[in-house]
Amino acid sequence: MENFKLISNFKPKGSQPEAIKKLNNGLKGEKSTQTLLGVTGSGKTFTAAHVIEHLQKSTLVIAHNKTLAAQLYHEFKEFFPENRVEFFVSYYDYYQPESYIPQVDQYIEKDAQINPKIEQMRLAATASLASRKDVIVVASVSCIYSVGNPVDFRALGFELKVGQQIDRNDILKKMIAVQYERNEIELAPGRFRVKGDTIDFIPGYFNNIFRIEMFGDEIDRITEIDKTTGQAKEQLKYLFVYPARHFVIPQDRITMAVEGIKKELEERLPQLGMVEAHRLKQRTLYDLEMIQETGFCKGIENYSVYFDERQKGEKPFCLLDYFGDDFLIIIDESHQTIPQLHGMYRGDYTRKKNLVDYGFRLPSAFDNRPLRFDEFEEYLKNNRVVFVSATPADYEKKESSRVVEQIIRPTGLVDPKVEVRPTQGQMADLIREINNTIKKGNRILVTTLTKRLAEELTEYLAEQNIKTRYMHSEIDTIERTELIRQLRLGQFDVLVGINLLREGLDIPEVGFIGILDADKEGFLRDARSLIQTIGRAARNLDSHVVMYADHITDSIKNAVAETQRRRNKQMEYNQQFHIEPKTIIKPIPDSGVDLKDTKHIPKKNIPKMIKEAEKEMKAAADRLDFERAIYLREKIKELKKRIQES
Repeated sequence: MENFKLISNFKPKGSQPEAIKKLNNGLKGEKSTQTLLGVTGSGKTFTAAHVIEHLQKSTLVIAHNKTLAAQLYHEFKEFFPENRVEFFVSYYDYYQPESYIPQVDQYIEKDAQINPKIEQMRLAATASLASRKDVIVVASVSCIYSVGNPVDFRALGFELKVGQQIDRNDILKKMIAVQYERNEIELAPGRFRVKGDTIDFIPGYFNNIFRIEMFGDEIDRITEIDKTTGQAKEQLKYLFVYPARHFVIPQDRITMAVEGIKKELEERLPQLGMVEAHRLKQRTLYDLEMIQETGFCKGIENYSVYFDERQKGEKPFCLLDYFGDDFLIIIDESHQTIPQLHGMYRGDYTRKKNLVDYGFRLPSAFDNRPLRFDEFEEYLKNNRVVFVSATPADYEKKESSRVVEQIIRPTGLVDPKVEVRPTQGQMADLIREINNTIKKGNRILVTTLTKRLAEELTEYLAEQNIKTRYMHSEIDTIERTELIRQLRLGQFDVLVGINLLREGLDIPEVGFIGILDADKEGFLRDARSLIQTIGRAARNLDSHVVMYADHITDSIKNAVAETQRRRNKQMEYNQQFHIEPKTIIKPIPDSGVDLKDTKHIPKKNIPKMIKEAEKEMKAAADRLDFERAIYLREKIKELKKRIQES
């Protein structure tokens, strides 16, 4: 078994050494819960990495949004380059769940666009957990949704060895049984092709090609091949092939599942009206025919209770079941993540109730669901847990045996100065602050209360010749990360958003934050949210924050007081140890991502973008790169559509 090995040029400093010591001591017991109260910029991830290295346990890190999860994933990969660090978030770029609105008799069919890269990363996470122990999985709250039985995932995998006696067709049958698809034209993750005695395939969780060369009924050679160059990378003696999808079902269980579904259908039909009964019978029988013929049907997850051999009401299998019995759970930004975990089950149940009541689904569809919070708590009670937050909520404090403070930053940076200014003349004041910050070479975050105001403000700032973007809630995971990267690079100066600009965004270049409508009490403007927003400016020596408000609410008062307490503590430490604060210098990762979504771009900038895209499209066509040219053509169409809509 590989051991976790933390690799870093940095040593624990500030509050980190004491926090690491206390957490490690507190986690000695098999079932123990701690809270790390760490301010922004204090190196909470670095502290967590030291805890992982000390415990040597497989680790699940849960974040409350995809942007934060992506950032944590990259940070842990840097700390543990010799171990497996995986990424597990929702793989939908677009998701319209199946639903029924009885008031208008409208059925909405499930419609989704799956991101193949993220699907591959999800499979890589479960494959790593099935094969080794030195695994860190960074996940969003989607980790509590059903992903199939981990026992089946492991059991249906198969091994291939050089010298193994096996018929070529038997290998192909095994691949088809675990959801690999044959495709002789394009090889992609989860596909295979056959040429004579040679089988090429790409695992659903990998990028490179594996080539199996047969000599009669014997495996003669196994080679890993670079998918891009076609060059052989490594000769292997052994290869274990995991399923290409999470929902895989042993053949013998399909027959039992079909019988169970038929029995439920017979029991359910008399309970429905004539129309609903006909609807349910027609749909279910069609699904059963597809399952029997192909082993799969659209919406097969709604019958998962039968395929998993679970009892009615029994919790589904989820990512946490792939970890086994003893692992570490780190819940980052716990004050946000815990409430999200609370709410998942109820929302899913409410939507499905109409589908079941009106004959679109069998009642067993209720059992295809996320974990209830009490079920999730069982994992917390049976494992070691660390809640991480700059503003832990009552739940974390109540469940933890101790709260460990990490207030002192290794960089000596103090929390930013905070001012409260009146709303009268706030736009002129905001623009003045933005221009002054740009002159210093820093970036700006502006938070609003509504999506509409954020969009209007983005357009207004663009009209003032300020390079501005808006982080739209519909922008997919990878593009959000790229948008932040471009902000750091200075491709634009101001990022406007709602609550997307709070927890976990690590942007050292931010020198100013403007908080509009700071006195509008609510979850976006309570003390905890304000402290988190202020914290986004705590990585830059020259940073400051302005809250625009007409009266001082209790939330503003408490946020300013707590910020000042932390600020004083850091300044005392700096004075005692003669530390000169320095802005954090953090490398900006490379990226080959194209921003497909254009909603974040101000309309004023679109004509210029169209000209640039048209020029690049013609150049791509001239060099016969038609794939790039087609992509740019579609992007131009979308940009022109936005102009017409305005």
